[in-house]
Amino acid sequence: MGTLKVGIMPRDQFQARTLAIAAGHYKPKKGEPKIWFNSIKSLAEVLSENNIRLIKIIDERKPETLKELSELSGRAVSNLSRTLKTLERYGIVELVRQQRALKPVAKATSFDIHYAA
Repeated sequence: MGTLKVGIMPRDQFQARTLAIAAGHYKPKKGEPKIWFNSIKSLAEVLSENNIRLIKIIDERKPETLKELSELSGRAVSNLSRTLKTLERYGIVELVRQQRALKPVAKATSFDIHYAA
């Protein structure tokens, strides 16, 4: 599994950065984070202790379905579904459709966090 580069930048700076990129005034450098949070608090909500534990279960046990992951983690499927969709949005997990089921796959198991001051 890979390491995901994550950045923390205040919303106003992120908006200015996005506008500069769109206007062609700034080109993101190789190796810069592609995923940004506006605070350590918002990062901590996504990478909470429970979610890190869930990612570890997915990586180590490689469940074939959300139901199997539910049994391994002790979390309800409805709760897992919401959490996994959030983690998928950030590129941390992937939900692979296999016939009628979704298979969770860990895409990142470690995180390199950059703080833009």
